[in-house]
Amino acid sequence: MSNELVDEKDQVILDKLRKNARCSYGEIAKELGMSDVAVMKRIRKLESEGVIRKYTIIADDRRVGYGATSITGVDVDPEHLFEVSSTLKEKPYVKYLAISSGDHQIMVIVKARDNSELARYHEEMSALPGVRRICPSVILDILKFDEV
Repeated sequence: MSNELVDEKDQVILDKLRKNARCSYGEIAKELGMSDVAVMKRIRKLESEGVIRKYTIIADDRRVGYGATSITGVDVDPEHLFEVSSTLKEKPYVKYLAISSGDHQIMVIVKARDNSELARYHEEMSALPGVRRICPSVILDILKFDEV
């Protein structure tokens, strides 16, 4: 399965687990018309081959202390791309980091307790060697969140 696409049954399993990582083998098996054991074996194979990389939860940001979030584009000098991305990767306030081919070389999701802390994080990112500018978009409301 390493370079192959998953089959339809695996896709159903993945979709069910994306919606609820605690979904039981029995519930998935019932939908697929398979045995619990067959589903368990498929899930274990998906895990062992790296298709399923981890299980997680989605917490209410505000209830766990994150009152401010931004999706921020980071423009960098090309020769500093990997240095800046490596530095940002280690920052606890950076929750998502990607190198992109769009308007910005790096895209990050930053979470903070409040807007003043978020502004401090943006200033810290701006001061990194090789960063030309940052373009933060502060999130006002999330209308849909399936998975990132």
